Parts: sequence; C-alpha cells; structure tokens
Amino acid sequence: MKILSNADIAALLPMTEAIEVVDGVMRVVSAGGAQLPLRHAVPVGGKNMMGVMSGALELPHCYGVKLVSLFPDNPARGLSGHRGAVVLFEPETGGAVAMMDAGLLTAIRTAAASAVASRALARTGASRLTLIGTGEQAEHHLEAMLAVRPIRALHVVGRRADKAADFARHAAERFAGLTVTHGTDARDGVRGADIVCTVTSSATPVLMGAWLEEGQHLNVVGASLPSKREIDDAAVLRATVFTDYRPSFFAQAGEIVDMIEAGTIDQTHLRAEIGEVLAGEAPGRQLPDEITIYRSLGITAQDLAVAQHVLTRAKADGRGQDVTF
Repeated sequence: MKILSNADIAALLPMTEAIEVVDGVMRVVSAGGAQLPLRHAVPVGGKNMMGVMSGALELPHCYGVKLVSLFPDNPARGLSGHRGAVVLFEPETGGAVAMMDAGLLTAIRTAAASAVASRALARTGASRLTLIGTGEQAEHHLEAMLAVRPIRALHVVGRRADKAADFARHAAERFAGLTVTHGTDARDGVRGADIVCTVTSSATPVLMGAWLEEGQHLNVVGASLPSKREIDDAAVLRATVFTDYRPSFFAQAGEIVDMIEAGTIDQTHLRAEIGEVLAGEAPGRQLPDEITIYRSLGITAQDLAVAQHVLTRAKADGRGQDVTF
C-alpha cells in the first residue's frame, strides 16, 4: 500500500489537472459507469459527524471508500473542516493499494467540480466573481474559477468583516491583476456578479432569489446534508437547476427535499446532471439572461477519480511511503 500525505496531494493534484479528471468522471457517472451508494453520516457528538462514502468506477477502473470527519469548528483551530482518508482498492484481487489524506483532496475536487460546471454553464465572458464564505472552500474555488473564466474582479462576503478582509488581502497578494473587494452584506455582494459561489456551512439561506440578476451562474456548494440549505425557495424557482448526481440531489439537497415535499416543485425542475450536459445529451444554458444553478452535493466518484490520478502520478514520481502488510 502506498501512503500519501497532505503534502503529497498538494504536489500531485494541481487544480488544472483536477478539473479535467472531474470533467471526465462526471461523464462516466451520467453514462451509468459508476456504483455510488448515498453518503452515510454518523453523528459523533455536537455538530460533528463522520461521513462514509463508497463507490466503484468503470473508468478509471477502481473502487474505494472515503472516511471523513466533518468538524465545522476546525477552521477556528487552524485545521480543515474535513479530515480523513481515502482508501483505494485494485479490482483484480481486491487488495488495498493506497491510502491518502482526504482533507485537501476533498477541497480540490469540490472546487474542480464547480469549475467544470461553470465552464459548461456560465457565460463565456464571465469576469466578476462573488464568493460567499471565507474558508478553505472559498480559497480553492477562487483558484478553480480563475482556471475556467476570465475573472478580473472578486468580491468576498463573510459573516465577520475581519475574515472577509483577510481573505481579500491574501487573494489580492496571490493573484496579481485581480481587483478584490469585500464586505458582510451578501445582497450587496452579488450585485453585478457573473458567477456566485456559496461555500458556507450555514443551515439557513445566505442567498435569496430576490437578489439574483439575469445571466448569473451559481455554484451552491456548502450544504451537503438535507438539514442544511444556502439558498431560498425563490432562488430555486428563478433558476435552471443542474446537479452532479440525481440520487444525491433528491435525497440530500435540503431546499429541494423541502420544496418537493411541499409540492412547490417536482423532480422535473432539475434540467440535467452536469455529466449529461458535458456529453451533449442535455442542454445547458440556453439564453444569455438565464440564471443557472449547479447544485453540488459531492459524490464519491469525484474522490475516487482524483485519488486514482494522484496514485498514478505518485508511482511515476516516486512519492509517498510504501507499506507492506
């Protein structure tokens, strides 16, 4: 078994490569080439929980499991809110061949998935980005959006003014030529934006449909459990909605579960999985003034595909620690 650390993931999984890997695997998922049981969450005290995510892919041919602790207060301790491990197995004899840090891998693949969706759905000339949230996912989403659209202006929205200001300062230092502003008012922050990414841990909406403008694309990312939601009903009703995986969408997207139960929408409100759009089997954005939403739930197929990519690169580069059981 090869053991790969956070530092190994950072070296072996650049965002540009992650985007292409996720693009490919989302096509596989929508073509029926994956076995993906729904995420199983285990409460472990207070707001904390452990997620168990398993799956198998036809291409790349692999299977495995991600065990990840979700501790929302970790960022205040200087730690990732997602900590755990991905274990890969080889399909010939069933042996475990790799174990790698899940925190950074999860952050990169999640942002890469939003980039894949933005590349397919956002207007080609989208240049103004708003991030609602200032944590780890905001950092990686900024890098991901810059990789797929000509972003020239960033506005950062945070609950705490000091956190938003710190993020804005670091972003301006890291990306030369990027105009960066910040604040605590989400309504003001999304005004004039071309792309909006919600990357919070909020259980209640942080973005309202009444604030949206024609032509915007939204990546709704932070709420991956049915008990949480980052957008209100009006946002769902105003937008054309896409997702990563139908079973997750209808079982775990809190606003969708609530609205279907209330009879406000039915399952036809979802236009398509993003993999269907990428494969040309379903339409994406059809009008310049259409509002589009990519509702990200995060699926094991993304973890497995990028983990297999990391393992392949690690073998080629001689990285990681080899362990024999």
